[in-house]
Amino acid sequence: MKKNIVAGNWKMNKTLPQAIELINEIKNNKPNNSAEVILATPFPYLAKAIELVAGSDIKIAAQNMHQAEGGAFTGEVSASMLTSVGVNTVILGHSERRAYFHENDALLANKVDTAIAHDMTVIFCFGEELKDRQSDNHFNVVEYQLRDGLFHISKENWKNIVLAYEPVWAIGTGETASPEQAQEMHLFIRNLVDKVFGREISENVSILYGGSVKPDNAKEIFSKPDVDGGLIGGAALNANDFFGIINGI
Repeated sequence: MKKNIVAGNWKMNKTLPQAIELINEIKNNKPNNSAEVILATPFPYLAKAIELVAGSDIKIAAQNMHQAEGGAFTGEVSASMLTSVGVNTVILGHSERRAYFHENDALLANKVDTAIAHDMTVIFCFGEELKDRQSDNHFNVVEYQLRDGLFHISKENWKNIVLAYEPVWAIGTGETASPEQAQEMHLFIRNLVDKVFGREISENVSILYGGSVKPDNAKEIFSKPDVDGGLIGGAALNANDFFGIINGI
């Protein structure tokens, strides 16, 4: 059954003392509603974050991982390293990883396979750039990213998948897809999953929206029938803003 999820992607922000303060504030004061709350902290803080949220219903996620089980990959982090400290959720395919680190769909397919092999939950990100939307090619771009990076998995593995649609033109720009644009794309995604994997999977997969979600627009975006929550960037770094978005569920 699909869940309402609000996931905070901290990106490369916060020192350890600042991270501890924010996690404790979220743990002690977050709204109590149907939203599952996930915090994706930087790698150095993951073990501490797991310790801090113990006894709560908050989940901790990694922002990325390497596709190999181990080896001579200086600076990288493997799935087994993450699970060994209690992290069982990972964001893969974020637009910044695609743009700045040149991660393509073939690489992401390998990462997905590795995460699933370790029974991790994957928050799989995808979305079009401004030029794609302006040329009316946004549906094709999203379909290709899903088919090439994710749709090779078996039906049984969909229990490990959360989808996160992020229009790249709306990330950190202050621009936001209208609630109607978000719903249109989310419905397209759900219908695509239905076409390839069937109704049961399409109705049960959570599809998040990521793109300048704020407390003042969260409720309207999340009210759309095929929007199941959000992948939140900048607003996740401030507890009150994050709470306002959680309250939008």
